[in-house]
Amino acid sequence: MSLEERVAELERRLSDIAADANGNGKESTAQTGDRWAVTRLQDEFVADDEPNGGVLFAGSVRLPTDEHYGWQASFTTGDLIEDDWFETAECLAALGNPVRLRLLREIMGGRRTAAELVGLEGVGTSGQVYHHLRQLAAVGWLHTAGRGRFEVPAGRVVPLLIALASARR
Repeated sequence: MSLEERVAELERRLSDIAADANGNGKESTAQTGDRWAVTRLQDEFVADDEPNGGVLFAGSVRLPTDEHYGWQASFTTGDLIEDDWFETAECLAALGNPVRLRLLREIMGGRRTAAELVGLEGVGTSGQVYHHLRQLAAVGWLHTAGRGRFEVPAGRVVPLLIALASARR
């Protein structure tokens, strides 16, 4: 991309941002297409001299408990491929159990104490529930919030939903 083209693109983006900030602009062209995020990501990686590209994850969610979480992260392709996949495998394996997924869903929905979780049908004995909770906590999907309460850490809510969404067909 030539210098003139890059300057023109930056000016267009600034104009779109200013129009959005004033509330009188239309939705930017980059955001109206079906693949606006991919287009923007490609532009940013080209600008950052990352020829192999990368991935961007983001989300803004409000849980049934009325808690709101926003999160985003981007990774270069090289960083992801060179990362230690053994640790990643353990983290994903913890999600590979239907009972653990059910416990996470219940916790995100507001059932937070071990007693509430043990009382659910189909999750097993109290010993089995505690085993699942420990497995989820060991890889960071859960932490204790005191007084017997369990929570998905704020920085893991959106990544958990992304992991679930990526498994959909």
